[in-house]
Amino acid sequence: MRGKGEMSGGEERIYVIHKHQATRLHWDLRLEMNGVLKSWAVPKEPPAEKGLRRLAVLVEDHPLEYADFEGTIPEGQYGAGTVEIWDKGTYSLIDRKPHKIVFEIKGKRLKGRYCLLRFKGEKNWLFFKTK
Repeated sequence: MRGKGEMSGGEERIYVIHKHQATRLHWDLRLEMNGVLKSWAVPKEPPAEKGLRRLAVLVEDHPLEYADFEGTIPEGQYGAGTVEIWDKGTYSLIDRKPHKIVFEIKGKRLKGRYCLLRFKGEKNWLFFKTK
């Protein structure tokens, strides 16, 4: 039995990538899970094709409402800089384990099966397109 906000395989949930020009340009991958947007900072443009692997650093969860945010975060606030939606759509969870998340993205730019694989410590993951 699933708890409130948990998801089963195949359900479509919010997927968004924000392009974030803060101290350094990066992309924020966000996946709706358990009532929040689980978020990873990706230092290089997300992989659109198989074979490219990107570091994805787990950061704090964001509220679901943040999926639609675009604008400027003022100087002096956490994440100060310009935020724009780089890609948005839905995703379906295929498999989730403590060290691995496999999901199908249905975005405007990214489409297909992707994987997040934790490889070092609690925060460092690899983000890549699979089959």
